[in-house]
Amino acid sequence: MADCVFCGIVAGTTPAFVVAATDECVAFLDTRPVFKGHTLVVPRDHLEVLADLPAALLSPYFGFVQRVDAAVRTALGAGGSFVAINNRVSQSVPHLHTHVVPRTKGDGLRGFFWPRTKYASDDEARDYAKRVAAAL
Repeated sequence: MADCVFCGIVAGTTPAFVVAATDECVAFLDTRPVFKGHTLVVPRDHLEVLADLPAALLSPYFGFVQRVDAAVRTALGAGGSFVAINNRVSQSVPHLHTHVVPRTKGDGLRGFFWPRTKYASDDEARDYAKRVAAAL
């Protein structure tokens, strides 16, 4: 897609700090990292959300995310990681991408991404579970 910055990175026409690439995916540093080493993994094909990822790319894509996650933790001495995908809401670039963020104990990220809520009752929780199950 001509106006997609991630497609430009994949094509090599937009500069980026590329970490690694496969035939299906590219990993590069986020230009606005939560913490240094925050890496984005994108499919080479322009897909907007996770539901657009073809079944044939599930294993290559998430296998690569898994390898990038391990490399980020090892290379940076991180105690863990935060791995996330936004679908449309909070997706600053409309191209599927997975965030791999290195974490260390006491890094201050606690509660940073979202507020927590509670179900009013077990009945309400059951209702939500049934609605999601029915949609599957």
